[in-house]
Amino acid sequence: MLWVLRCQLMFDLCIICTIPLTLCGTGATFSTMKLITTIVRPERLPEVKAALFQAGITGITLSRVSGHGGEQEIVSQYRGTTVVMEFHEKVKIEMVCSEPFVEPCIKAILASARTGEVGDGKIFVQAIERVIRIRTGENDNAALTAVNADAVQRAALETAHHAGAVAGEDAP
Repeated sequence: MLWVLRCQLMFDLCIICTIPLTLCGTGATFSTMKLITTIVRPERLPEVKAALFQAGITGITLSRVSGHGGEQEIVSQYRGTTVVMEFHEKVKIEMVCSEPFVEPCIKAILASARTGEVGDGKIFVQAIERVIRIRTGENDNAALTAVNADAVQRAALETAHHAGAVAGEDAP
């Protein structure tokens, strides 16, 4: 929560002279929004996407990226020449979430992307100051909620339930 302290915006709670900062005249408090960026193995993308949809995260942006972390370089031969592949193909997924969705999003990524090997990826969480939906002019949390969020989440849950039934799991 944002706090006002002697006409300065502070992100920490101070004991002296603190009051919650609200939107003028509405009584609504500022909500915290976070940009969650994760870089994962491309072969784990279907599992990560399904886990995010099940966690209620429906708006994501995907990018194919190359990077180098702690993984070993790959040395191969191409047309008689030794080639060192020091960058590995990865998938970068970005999403903006309101505060209640941040931890479920992180847990979904960890559970679905982790293989236990070097190169599983990273998760970065950053504060977002403001979000505006261009089409309607909606701000912040209203701009984050997808128009078809309920339908997307329902389809993801049905797909997961069907996949569990096919794998031989008992239906709940």
